Amino acid sequence: MPDERPGRFPAPARPEPEVEEAFGRIVEEGTVRLARPWPSLVVTGLLGGVDVGTGVLAYLLVERATGEPLLAGVAFSVGFAALLLARSELFTENFLVPVTAVAARHGRPRALLRLWSVALAGNLLGGWLIAWLITHAYAELRETAIATGTHYAQLGVNLRSFALAVLAGMVITLMTRMQHATENLGVRLVAALLFGALLAGGRLFHSVLDSIFMFVALTTGGAPFGYLDWLGALAWSAFGNMVGGVGLVAFLRMPRVSHRLARERARPR
Repeated sequence: MPDERPGRFPAPARPEPEVEEAFGRIVEEGTVRLARPWPSLVVTGLLGGVDVGTGVLAYLLVERATGEPLLAGVAFSVGFAALLLARSELFTENFLVPVTAVAARHGRPRALLRLWSVALAGNLLGGWLIAWLITHAYAELRETAIATGTHYAQLGVNLRSFALAVLAGMVITLMTRMQHATENLGVRLVAALLFGALLAGGRLFHSVLDSIFMFVALTTGGAPFGYLDWLGALAWSAFGNMVGGVGLVAFLRMPRVSHRLARERARPR
């Protein structure tokens, strides 16, 4: 028990074993991600976009059949299950693991920027390819795809869209943190399904997911917006995602392992 008598300082908090164990896994994996060669980075990002694209297909099919975004969001979570089980990555999944590795001086900021830029480009390319396939395979999804893509394209640059983007970044990064708290694949899968459903069903503003929705609408040829509108939405949503993921989740959790960060920074390289 802490000594709470007058004139006494409380005993220092003891390390939390679960938090420290998760920290070790995060730094180890972050170091690996930062050191990946270019071909591996490109392929992992490309596959991430393809995997999320399967969730977009499930979303549109259920949305068309039911008209219920929440049910469609549950269907979308199959895309996050694919991300986890197929070991691909989303751009926003790199707001915790490699950031923590850089904070622990297991990698350089320029390596983090390389990872972010290649992951985002790969996600978008893979997503566009799946969007094109969806458009040409499912003509009956045309109206649903245009309506869904237009919703995100017309969110605009304002406080509401920024808040939705911050929430999206926070949700994905929290999911990543929860998954690294355990090595149990079943528990990790539950987190992927729940947070995937929240992201899509809640219509949060996510840079990659919503880009794919807009790509499906654009490739139909009937969207009331163009690629410049998509680019503006991408830039705004990515900024908000970073604020939510890096600012509200990654950085705010680092003080809990400040002693481990100090130890890692002091280690000779």
